[in-house]
Amino acid sequence: MDWTTEVEQEDRPQSDEPVAPRRSRFKAVTVTAVLVLVLAIGGAGFVLGHDVLKSPTPPSTSPQIANSHFPFGGSGGGTPIAVPPSGGSASSTGGAAAAKIAKSVDPGLVDINTSLSYQGATASGTGMILTSNGLVLTNNHVIDGATSITARDVATNTVYKVKVVGYDVRGDVALLQLQNASGLTAVSLGNSNAVTAGEKVVGIGNALGAGGTPSYAAGSVVALDQSVTASDNGSPTGAETLTGMIEVNAAIVPGDSGGPLVNSKSDVLAMDTAGSSSGGGFGFDQGSSTLTRAYAIPIDTALSIVKSIESGKSSSSVHVGATAFLGIEAGSNPSAQPGYAGGSQSQVSGAEVVATIPGTPAARSALVPGDVITSLNGKSVATVSALGEIVQGLHPGDSVQVGYLTQNGTQATLTLQLASGPPQ
Repeated sequence: MDWTTEVEQEDRPQSDEPVAPRRSRFKAVTVTAVLVLVLAIGGAGFVLGHDVLKSPTPPSTSPQIANSHFPFGGSGGGTPIAVPPSGGSASSTGGAAAAKIAKSVDPGLVDINTSLSYQGATASGTGMILTSNGLVLTNNHVIDGATSITARDVATNTVYKVKVVGYDVRGDVALLQLQNASGLTAVSLGNSNAVTAGEKVVGIGNALGAGGTPSYAAGSVVALDQSVTASDNGSPTGAETLTGMIEVNAAIVPGDSGGPLVNSKSDVLAMDTAGSSSGGGFGFDQGSSTLTRAYAIPIDTALSIVKSIESGKSSSSVHVGATAFLGIEAGSNPSAQPGYAGGSQSQVSGAEVVATIPGTPAARSALVPGDVITSLNGKSVATVSALGEIVQGLHPGDSVQVGYLTQNGTQATLTLQLASGPPQ
Protein backbone atom coordinates (compact mmCIF):
# COMPACT_ATOMS: atom_id res chain seq x y z
CA MET A 1 0.00 0.00 0.00
CA ASP A 2 1.31 3.39 -0.94
CA TRP A 3 1.50 5.88 1.88
CA THR A 4 0.05 9.14 0.63
CA THR A 5 0.32 12.66 1.93
CA GLU A 6 -3.10 12.12 3.46
CA VAL A 7 -1.32 10.60 6.45
CA GLU A 8 -0.77 13.66 8.56
CA GLN A 9 1.35 13.83 11.69
CA GLU A 10 -1.31 15.58 13.66
CA ASP A 11 -2.61 14.89 17.12
CA ARG A 12 -5.68 13.03 18.16
CA PRO A 13 -7.88 15.49 20.10
CA GLN A 14 -8.47 14.54 23.69
CA SER A 15 -11.65 14.66 25.67
CA ASP A 16 -12.22 17.52 28.09
CA GLU A 17 -12.55 14.85 30.74
CA PRO A 18 -9.16 14.19 32.33
CA VAL A 19 -8.03 10.73 31.30
CA ALA A 20 -4.73 9.03 30.78
CA PRO A 21 -3.00 6.09 28.92
CA ARG A 22 8.14 0.23 26.65
CA ARG A 23 14.15 -3.03 22.41
CA SER A 24 15.65 -2.54 19.29
CA ARG A 25 19.17 -3.33 18.13
CA PHE A 26 19.59 0.00 16.44
CA LYS A 27 22.13 2.38 17.87
CA ALA A 28 21.05 5.94 18.38
CA VAL A 29 21.59 8.83 20.71
CA THR A 30 19.96 7.85 24.00
CA VAL A 31 17.59 10.35 25.52
CA THR A 32 15.91 10.44 28.89
CA ALA A 33 12.37 11.67 29.34
CA VAL A 34 9.88 11.52 32.16
CA LEU A 35 6.55 10.11 31.04
CA VAL A 36 3.61 7.96 31.99
CA LEU A 37 2.86 4.51 30.69
CA VAL A 38 -0.14 5.50 28.62
CA LEU A 39 -2.06 5.43 31.88
CA ALA A 40 -3.73 7.30 34.67
CA ILE A 41 -2.73 10.92 35.02
CA GLY A 42 -2.36 13.16 38.02
CA GLY A 43 -1.97 16.72 36.83
CA ALA A 44 0.99 17.49 34.58
CA GLY A 45 3.53 14.74 34.15
CA PHE A 46 3.16 11.02 33.74
CA VAL A 47 2.59 8.58 36.56
CA LEU A 48 2.60 4.82 36.37
CA GLY A 49 -0.89 3.55 37.04
CA HIS A 50 -3.68 1.94 35.06
CA ASP A 51 -5.03 2.85 31.66
CA VAL A 52 -8.10 5.04 31.89
CA LEU A 53 -8.48 4.39 35.58
CA LYS A 54 -11.67 5.42 37.31
CA SER A 55 -12.63 5.15 40.94
CA PRO A 56 -16.33 5.81 41.59
CA THR A 57 -15.92 5.52 45.36
CA PRO A 58 -12.85 5.96 47.56
CA PRO A 59 -11.50 2.57 48.67
CA SER A 60 -12.34 2.08 52.34
CA THR A 61 -10.27 -1.00 53.09
CA SER A 62 -7.02 -0.05 51.39
CA PRO A 63 -6.51 3.71 51.51
CA GLN A 64 -4.32 5.21 48.83
CA ILE A 65 -1.36 6.72 50.64
CA ALA A 66 1.51 8.60 49.06
CA ASN A 67 4.52 6.37 48.39
CA SER A 68 2.51 3.27 49.22
CA HIS A 69 2.55 0.06 47.23
CA PHE A 70 0.88 -3.34 47.03
CA PRO A 71 3.89 -5.45 46.14
CA PHE A 72 1.81 -8.59 46.53
CA GLY A 73 -0.83 -7.87 43.94
CA GLY A 74 -2.27 -4.39 43.58
CA SER A 75 -1.03 -0.85 43.28
CA GLY A 76 -1.31 1.80 45.92
CA GLY A 77 -0.68 4.47 43.30
CA GLY A 78 -2.85 5.87 40.55
CA THR A 79 -5.10 8.89 40.48
CA PRO A 80 -8.84 8.36 39.85
CA ILE A 81 -9.91 9.94 36.58
CA ALA A 82 -13.04 10.27 34.51
CA VAL A 83 -13.90 7.96 31.63
CA PRO A 84 -15.92 8.92 28.52
CA PRO A 85 -19.60 7.92 28.62
CA SER A 86 -20.36 4.36 27.55
CA GLY A 87 -20.47 4.05 23.81
CA GLY A 88 -18.36 7.15 23.27
CA SER A 89 -15.42 7.19 20.92
CA ALA A 90 -12.15 9.00 20.58
CA SER A 91 -11.30 11.01 17.48
CA SER A 92 -8.97 9.48 14.89
CA THR A 93 -6.41 11.24 12.71
CA GLY A 94 -4.19 10.45 9.79
CA GLY A 95 -6.31 10.49 6.62
CA ALA A 96 -7.77 7.79 4.39
CA ALA A 97 -4.60 5.68 4.17
CA ALA A 98 -4.27 5.43 7.95
CA ALA A 99 -7.98 4.67 8.29
CA LYS A 100 -7.66 1.80 5.80
CA ILE A 101 -4.67 0.38 7.65
CA ALA A 102 -6.42 0.61 11.02
CA LYS A 103 -9.53 -1.10 9.67
CA SER A 104 -7.43 -4.07 8.51
CA VAL A 105 -5.78 -4.38 11.94
CA ASP A 106 -8.89 -3.94 14.11
CA PRO A 107 -10.07 -7.60 13.94
CA GLY A 108 -6.89 -8.68 15.75
CA LEU A 109 -7.49 -6.42 18.76
CA VAL A 110 -9.33 -6.66 22.07
CA ASP A 111 -10.40 -4.07 24.61
CA ILE A 112 -9.08 -5.10 28.03
CA ASN A 113 -11.17 -4.11 31.04
CA THR A 114 -10.05 -4.77 34.59
CA SER A 115 -11.49 -4.55 38.07
CA LEU A 116 -9.16 -3.43 40.85
CA SER A 117 -11.33 -4.26 43.82
CA TYR A 118 -8.62 -3.54 46.39
CA GLN A 119 -8.60 0.04 45.11
CA GLY A 120 -12.32 0.33 44.41
CA ALA A 121 -11.55 1.08 40.76
CA THR A 122 -11.74 -0.19 37.19
CA ALA A 123 -9.38 0.36 34.27
CA SER A 124 -9.13 -0.18 30.51
CA GLY A 125 -6.44 -0.82 27.90
CA THR A 126 -5.78 -2.68 24.65
CA GLY A 127 -4.50 -6.14 23.68
CA MET A 128 -3.26 -7.86 20.49
CA ILE A 129 -4.46 -11.37 19.59
CA LEU A 130 -1.49 -13.68 18.89
CA THR A 131 -3.30 -16.99 18.29
CA SER A 132 -6.74 -18.11 17.15
CA ASN A 133 -7.39 -19.72 20.55
CA GLY A 134 -6.97 -16.43 22.37
CA LEU A 135 -3.40 -15.76 23.50
CA VAL A 136 -3.22 -11.98 23.88
CA LEU A 137 -0.25 -9.63 24.25
CA THR A 138 -0.52 -6.43 26.27
CA ASN A 139 1.44 -4.23 28.67
CA ASN A 140 1.91 -5.48 32.22
CA HIS A 141 0.78 -2.11 33.54
CA VAL A 142 -2.63 -2.65 31.89
CA ILE A 143 -3.37 -5.63 34.17
CA ASP A 144 -1.26 -4.68 37.19
CA GLY A 145 -3.31 -5.09 40.36
CA ALA A 146 -6.36 -6.50 38.55
CA THR A 147 -8.58 -8.75 40.61
CA SER A 148 -10.62 -9.69 37.52
CA ILE A 149 -10.08 -9.17 33.79
CA THR A 150 -12.32 -9.37 30.73
CA ALA A 151 -11.56 -8.76 27.07
CA ARG A 152 -13.93 -7.71 24.28
CA ASP A 153 -13.06 -9.08 20.85
CA VAL A 154 -13.33 -6.10 18.51
CA ALA A 155 -14.23 -8.32 15.53
CA THR A 156 -17.21 -10.10 17.10
CA ASN A 157 -17.99 -7.99 20.18
CA THR A 158 -17.73 -11.19 22.26
CA VAL A 159 -16.59 -10.66 25.85
CA TYR A 160 -14.23 -13.27 27.33
CA LYS A 161 -13.02 -13.94 30.83
CA VAL A 162 -9.23 -13.65 30.99
CA LYS A 163 -6.51 -15.68 32.71
CA VAL A 164 -3.04 -14.17 33.23
CA VAL A 165 -0.49 -16.65 31.83
CA GLY A 166 2.50 -14.61 32.99
CA TYR A 167 4.13 -11.20 32.98
CA ASP A 168 7.41 -9.31 33.11
CA VAL A 169 7.24 -6.28 35.37
CA ARG A 170 10.54 -4.78 34.22
CA GLY A 171 9.82 -5.40 30.56
CA ASP A 172 6.21 -4.22 30.94
CA VAL A 173 4.85 -7.19 28.99
CA ALA A 174 1.98 -9.52 29.90
CA LEU A 175 0.59 -12.63 28.19
CA LEU A 176 -3.12 -13.34 28.64
CA GLN A 177 -5.40 -16.25 27.70
CA LEU A 178 -9.01 -15.64 26.70
CA GLN A 179 -11.08 -18.44 28.20
CA ASN A 180 -12.91 -20.81 25.83
CA ALA A 181 -11.88 -18.80 22.78
CA SER A 182 -11.48 -20.19 19.25
CA GLY A 183 -11.46 -18.98 15.69
CA LEU A 184 -10.08 -15.55 16.56
CA THR A 185 -8.21 -13.34 14.11
CA ALA A 186 -4.54 -12.75 15.00
CA VAL A 187 -2.58 -9.61 14.20
CA SER A 188 0.10 -9.76 11.52
CA LEU A 189 3.54 -9.49 13.15
CA GLY A 190 6.35 -7.52 11.55
CA ASN A 191 10.09 -7.26 12.14
CA SER A 192 11.02 -4.50 14.58
CA ASN A 193 14.70 -4.98 13.78
CA ALA A 194 14.01 -3.58 10.33
CA VAL A 195 12.40 -0.37 11.56
CA THR A 196 14.05 2.84 10.33
CA ALA A 197 13.87 6.44 11.45
CA GLY A 198 11.34 8.35 9.37
CA GLU A 199 9.22 5.28 8.64
CA LYS A 200 5.48 5.98 8.58
CA VAL A 201 3.44 4.28 11.30
CA VAL A 202 -0.07 4.14 12.74
CA GLY A 203 -0.85 3.66 16.43
CA ILE A 204 -4.16 1.90 17.16
CA GLY A 205 -5.99 1.24 20.41
CA ASN A 206 -8.85 1.65 22.83
CA ALA A 207 -8.17 5.38 23.16
CA LEU A 208 -9.69 6.93 26.30
CA GLY A 209 -11.27 3.56 27.13
CA ALA A 210 -14.18 4.40 24.84
CA GLY A 211 -14.63 0.89 23.43
CA GLY A 212 -16.31 0.36 20.08
CA THR A 213 -14.22 0.75 16.93
CA PRO A 214 -10.57 1.33 17.89
CA SER A 215 -9.16 4.79 17.34
CA TYR A 216 -5.98 5.41 15.36
CA ALA A 217 -3.31 8.07 14.91
CA ALA A 218 -0.69 8.37 12.17
CA GLY A 219 2.88 9.56 12.53
CA SER A 220 6.43 8.46 11.88
CA VAL A 221 9.40 6.94 13.70
CA VAL A 222 11.49 9.68 15.29
CA ALA A 223 14.28 7.64 16.88
CA LEU A 224 15.29 4.11 17.91
CA ASP A 225 16.78 2.53 21.01
CA GLN A 226 15.54 5.25 23.31
CA SER A 227 15.63 5.28 27.11
CA VAL A 228 12.86 6.90 29.12
CA THR A 229 12.05 7.27 32.80
CA ALA A 230 8.49 6.73 33.89
CA SER A 231 7.29 8.25 37.14
CA ASP A 232 5.69 5.54 39.27
CA ASN A 233 3.38 6.40 42.16
CA GLY A 234 3.43 2.77 43.20
CA SER A 235 7.18 2.51 43.52
CA PRO A 236 9.22 3.57 46.54
CA THR A 237 11.91 4.77 44.15
CA GLY A 238 9.38 6.96 42.37
CA ALA A 239 10.50 6.04 38.85
CA GLU A 240 11.17 3.22 36.41
CA THR A 241 13.63 3.31 33.53
CA LEU A 242 12.67 1.71 30.22
CA THR A 243 15.20 1.08 27.47
CA GLY A 244 15.29 0.09 23.82
CA MET A 245 12.11 1.99 22.97
CA ILE A 246 10.94 3.14 19.55
CA GLU A 247 10.04 6.84 19.67
CA VAL A 248 7.28 8.09 17.37
CA ASN A 249 5.29 11.29 16.90
CA ALA A 250 1.89 9.56 16.63
CA ALA A 251 -0.66 10.74 19.18
CA ILE A 252 -0.67 7.78 21.56
CA VAL A 253 -3.17 8.50 24.33
CA PRO A 254 -4.60 6.88 27.49
CA GLY A 255 -6.18 3.51 26.75
CA ASP A 256 -3.84 2.77 23.82
CA SER A 257 -1.42 0.83 26.04
CA GLY A 258 -0.96 -2.70 24.71
CA GLY A 259 -2.18 -1.71 21.25
CA PRO A 260 -0.24 -2.08 18.01
CA LEU A 261 2.08 0.33 16.25
CA VAL A 262 1.91 -0.81 12.62
CA ASN A 263 3.56 0.00 9.30
CA SER A 264 1.97 0.69 5.90
CA LYS A 265 1.54 -3.09 5.36
CA SER A 266 -0.49 -3.38 8.59
CA ASP A 267 2.28 -5.41 10.24
CA VAL A 268 2.84 -4.86 13.97
CA LEU A 269 6.23 -3.27 14.62
CA ALA A 270 5.81 -2.45 18.31
CA MET A 271 3.41 -2.20 21.25
CA ASP A 272 2.08 1.24 22.25
CA THR A 273 3.26 1.91 25.79
CA ALA A 274 3.90 5.53 26.72
CA GLY A 275 3.50 9.11 25.61
CA SER A 276 4.19 12.70 26.61
CA SER A 277 2.74 16.10 25.81
CA SER A 278 3.88 19.66 25.37
CA GLY A 279 2.79 22.66 27.40
CA GLY A 280 3.94 21.38 30.77
CA GLY A 281 7.12 19.43 30.31
CA PHE A 282 6.97 15.68 29.86
CA GLY A 283 3.65 14.05 30.68
CA PHE A 284 0.02 14.66 29.92
CA ASP A 285 -0.89 18.27 30.67
CA GLN A 286 -4.62 18.73 31.15
CA GLY A 287 -4.26 22.19 29.66
CA SER A 288 -2.63 20.91 26.49
CA SER A 289 -3.89 18.50 23.85
CA THR A 290 -0.67 18.53 21.83
CA LEU A 291 1.19 15.25 22.11
CA THR A 292 4.82 15.58 21.10
CA ARG A 293 6.15 12.04 21.38
CA ALA A 294 5.21 8.47 22.21
CA TYR A 295 7.15 5.29 22.91
CA ALA A 296 6.56 1.66 22.00
CA ILE A 297 8.16 -1.69 22.85
CA PRO A 298 9.63 -3.32 19.72
CA ILE A 299 7.54 -6.38 18.87
CA ASP A 300 10.60 -8.66 18.71
CA THR A 301 11.43 -7.68 22.30
CA ALA A 302 7.87 -8.31 23.46
CA LEU A 303 7.72 -11.68 21.71
CA SER A 304 10.99 -12.81 23.31
CA ILE A 305 9.34 -12.24 26.69
CA VAL A 306 6.22 -14.07 25.51
CA LYS A 307 8.44 -17.04 24.61
CA SER A 308 9.95 -17.01 28.10
CA ILE A 309 6.50 -16.99 29.66
CA GLU A 310 5.30 -19.83 27.42
CA SER A 311 8.29 -21.92 28.54
CA GLY A 312 6.65 -22.00 31.95
CA LYS A 313 9.81 -21.03 33.80
CA SER A 314 9.80 -18.04 36.12
CA SER A 315 12.95 -15.92 36.48
CA SER A 316 14.08 -12.81 38.31
CA SER A 317 11.97 -10.73 35.94
CA VAL A 318 9.40 -13.11 34.45
CA HIS A 319 6.55 -14.44 36.56
CA VAL A 320 4.54 -17.41 35.34
CA GLY A 321 1.19 -18.49 36.77
CA ALA A 322 -0.79 -17.22 39.72
CA THR A 323 0.66 -14.42 41.85
CA ALA A 324 1.41 -15.01 45.53
CA PHE A 325 -0.48 -12.62 47.77
CA LEU A 326 0.43 -11.60 51.32
CA GLY A 327 -2.34 -9.06 51.69
CA ILE A 328 -0.76 -5.86 52.92
CA GLU A 329 -0.36 -2.34 51.67
CA ALA A 330 3.26 -1.44 52.33
CA GLY A 331 5.27 1.76 52.31
CA SER A 332 8.84 2.81 53.02
CA ASN A 333 9.44 3.01 56.77
CA PRO A 334 9.49 6.75 57.56
CA SER A 335 11.52 6.12 60.70
CA ALA A 336 14.42 5.00 58.52
CA GLN A 337 14.47 8.24 56.58
CA PRO A 338 17.02 11.00 57.28
CA GLY A 339 15.74 13.52 59.78
CA TYR A 340 13.22 11.21 61.44
CA ALA A 341 12.82 12.29 65.06
CA GLY A 342 13.47 9.03 66.87
CA GLY A 343 10.98 6.50 68.18
CA SER A 344 11.19 2.79 68.87
CA GLN A 345 11.66 2.02 65.16
CA SER A 346 14.18 4.78 64.45
CA GLN A 347 16.64 3.94 61.63
CA VAL A 348 15.10 0.53 60.97
CA SER A 349 15.07 -0.42 57.29
CA GLY A 350 12.14 -2.38 56.00
CA ALA A 351 8.64 -2.21 54.61
CA GLU A 352 6.06 -0.61 56.85
CA VAL A 353 2.60 -2.13 57.00
CA VAL A 354 0.27 0.69 56.00
CA ALA A 355 -2.86 -1.48 55.96
CA THR A 356 -3.91 -5.12 55.81
CA ILE A 357 -6.49 -6.26 53.26
CA PRO A 358 -9.60 -7.87 54.81
CA GLY A 359 -9.91 -11.58 54.15
CA THR A 360 -6.20 -12.06 53.40
CA PRO A 361 -3.53 -13.98 55.34
CA ALA A 362 -2.05 -10.76 56.70
CA ALA A 363 -5.39 -9.57 58.03
CA ARG A 364 -5.80 -12.82 59.93
CA SER A 365 -2.34 -12.53 61.48
CA ALA A 366 -0.83 -10.38 64.23
CA LEU A 367 0.41 -7.80 61.70
CA VAL A 368 -1.07 -4.35 62.19
CA PRO A 369 -0.49 -0.95 60.56
CA GLY A 370 2.76 0.53 61.83
CA ASP A 371 4.64 -2.75 62.04
CA VAL A 372 7.80 -2.89 59.90
CA ILE A 373 8.62 -6.09 57.98
CA THR A 374 12.38 -6.68 58.09
CA SER A 375 12.72 -10.20 56.67
CA LEU A 376 10.85 -12.87 54.74
CA ASN A 377 11.93 -16.51 54.84
CA GLY A 378 15.24 -15.39 56.29
CA LYS A 379 15.92 -12.90 53.48
CA SER A 380 16.52 -9.33 54.57
CA VAL A 381 13.86 -6.80 53.57
CA ALA A 382 15.32 -3.30 53.37
CA THR A 383 12.73 -1.74 51.04
CA VAL A 384 9.23 -2.28 49.67
CA SER A 385 10.77 -3.26 46.34
CA ALA A 386 12.88 -5.94 48.03
CA LEU A 387 9.81 -7.38 49.71
CA GLY A 388 7.92 -7.42 46.41
CA GLU A 389 10.78 -9.18 44.60
CA ILE A 390 10.91 -11.91 47.25
CA VAL A 391 7.17 -12.50 47.10
CA GLN A 392 7.19 -12.53 43.29
CA GLY A 393 9.45 -15.59 43.43
CA LEU A 394 6.96 -17.47 45.62
CA HIS A 395 3.66 -19.18 44.85
CA PRO A 396 0.15 -19.24 46.32
CA GLY A 397 0.02 -21.83 49.08
CA ASP A 398 3.65 -21.36 50.11
CA SER A 399 4.26 -20.87 53.84
CA VAL A 400 6.51 -17.94 54.68
CA GLN A 401 8.13 -16.75 57.87
CA VAL A 402 7.74 -13.04 58.41
CA GLY A 403 10.19 -11.18 60.61
CA TYR A 404 9.00 -7.78 61.77
CA LEU A 405 9.39 -5.02 64.30
CA THR A 406 6.27 -4.05 66.20
CA GLN A 407 5.28 -0.47 66.92
CA ASN A 408 6.63 -1.02 70.43
CA GLY A 409 10.08 -1.89 69.09
CA THR A 410 9.79 -5.62 69.78
CA GLN A 411 11.24 -8.10 67.29
CA ALA A 412 8.69 -10.77 66.34
CA THR A 413 8.09 -13.52 63.79
CA LEU A 414 5.02 -15.24 62.43
CA THR A 415 4.19 -17.77 59.72
CA LEU A 416 1.67 -17.12 56.94
CA GLN A 417 0.38 -19.17 54.03
CA LEU A 418 0.32 -17.05 50.88
CA ALA A 419 -2.94 -16.68 49.01
CA SER A 420 -3.51 -16.09 45.30
CA GLY A 421 -3.77 -12.45 44.31
CA PRO A 422 -3.70 -10.02 41.39
CA PRO A 423 -0.63 -9.60 39.17
CA GLN A 424 2.00 -7.07 40.17
